[in-house]
Amino acid sequence: MSTQREISMAEALNEAMREEMRRDTTVILMGEDVGFLGGVYGVSKGLLDEFGPERVRDTPISEDGFVGAGIGAAITGLNPIVEIMYPDFLPCAMNQITNHMAKLRYMTGGKLTVPLTIRTAIIQGRGSGADHAQTLIPWFVQTPGLKVVVPSTPYDAKGLLKTAIRDKASVMFFETAKLYLIKGPVPEEEYLIPFGEADVKREGTDLTIVAICNLVREALEAAEQLEDKEGINVEVIDPRTLVPLDKETIINSVKKTNKLVVVDNNHLACGVAAEIAAIVAEDAFDYLDGPIMRVATLQIPEPVAPPLIKLMLPNKDKIVTAAKKLF
Repeated sequence: MSTQREISMAEALNEAMREEMRRDTTVILMGEDVGFLGGVYGVSKGLLDEFGPERVRDTPISEDGFVGAGIGAAITGLNPIVEIMYPDFLPCAMNQITNHMAKLRYMTGGKLTVPLTIRTAIIQGRGSGADHAQTLIPWFVQTPGLKVVVPSTPYDAKGLLKTAIRDKASVMFFETAKLYLIKGPVPEEEYLIPFGEADVKREGTDLTIVAICNLVREALEAAEQLEDKEGINVEVIDPRTLVPLDKETIINSVKKTNKLVVVDNNHLACGVAAEIAAIVAEDAFDYLDGPIMRVATLQIPEPVAPPLIKLMLPNKDKIVTAAKKLF
């Protein structure tokens, strides 16, 4: 019988790395401020003390350099976790990620593998400016050779990160800083969450909402409001991984509810919401009773002023408005 306790997402991620580093001496962590400081948000707190500077390495401010070092370490037998502080800094290492990390296994016919997990923290909506508030997730969904993970709860974060570290593939792991302090039940016993298995966070019969990252919480709150005030019974699905994507769970839900709202913290154009909408339109069009509604970040750079941020980003109220249009 599993022992449950409530811990934060930051604590769950820390546990995942600590347990995997204890289990496998080839697992290392590297990135800016991950050692002495314990990470900007404390996610790697205490790992330097336990595992030492050989396995927990603070790096210079050179994403291109230390992602390249992580790739080299991975193809020569280690299992690196590389932290990029924010997604906005991923473009600094884009050549390393998209031309080497994602493609070496394919281009060498499987002779080389790159068991590398890149962690990064989305800080969208905190007034940090347009160059510190991007998600960029679709860039990596569109890159063959990468797996893409988007946890929304402490339980999912721990189980998915442990799976990522053990996977022999290259994984992009997108955390949300807004969720770091949110607590949830996490077993003390070890567990893994397979990639490609969505989680139905709330069952319903009238409407399907698919949401990712922190917007799963917004979708659940919207579902409660729609039930209480409109009598609409909502099913909420969290894909958990976008590559691989559990299409079957989403399509089966739409076949049951006949309506779909997709909620995405990425920009509206060519985003995750657009891809999921296209999949449902192709595979379950005859089951739809109305248009597929997308609730996503508007197609503008993120402002600093809180009122403008609220206008730009998806939230519970926008989800409710989109859902009501279908009834």
